[in-house]
Amino acid sequence: MTIDVPAVAFWVIAIILVGSALAVVVMPKIVHAALFLVAVFGAAAGIYVLLNAEFIAIVQVLIYAGAVTILILFAIMLTQNSMSRVSNPFSGQWWLAGLICVLLAAGIIFAVNSSPMAAGAASDALPLANAAGGTVVKLGQLLYSPFAYSYVLPFEIASVVLLVAIVGAIMIGREE
Repeated sequence: MTIDVPAVAFWVIAIILVGSALAVVVMPKIVHAALFLVAVFGAAAGIYVLLNAEFIAIVQVLIYAGAVTILILFAIMLTQNSMSRVSNPFSGQWWLAGLICVLLAAGIIFAVNSSPMAAGAASDALPLANAAGGTVVKLGQLLYSPFAYSYVLPFEIASVVLLVAIVGAIMIGREE
C-alpha cells in the first residue's frame, strides 16, 4: 500500500484550517480569536502550496498572516475592554456559525461535484503550473513582459486606485 503524501498533507492542513476557523468563532477572548486567525491564514497558504501556487502562498503569508493580522491585533489592543473576560460578543452564537459552516460546506461540495474541471483535469485547470520555471516565473512574464501582452497597465491602475484609497482614508481620519 502506497501512501499519497500530498493527499495526507492536504487532509492534515484542512483539519488544521477548519479547526482554527471554528476556534476563531468560538473563542470567548477576541485576542485569542485573532491569534487563531493567523493559523487559518497559514493553513490556507499551505493549501496554496499544495496547488502549486507558490506566489499566492507567499502573498497569503506576507499580507494576511503578517500585515493584516498585526493590524487587527493593534486595533483590538487599542480598543477598550479587549482583554476583558468576554470580549467577543458573538462567541455565544456558535450554533449559528455551525449552521453557516454546514451550508457553506454543502454549497462547496455541490459546486466541486458539478464542476466541469473536477478531479482528473488538474493539468488543464492549472495552466500556470505547467510553465517552465514555475508559477512565479510565468506570473512575472505575464505582468511585466514587454514582448507579449502584459498586465502592466492594469497593475499600475490598481496601484493608483490603492494610493487614492489610502489618501482618502487619511483625509477622512485626519482631525481638523
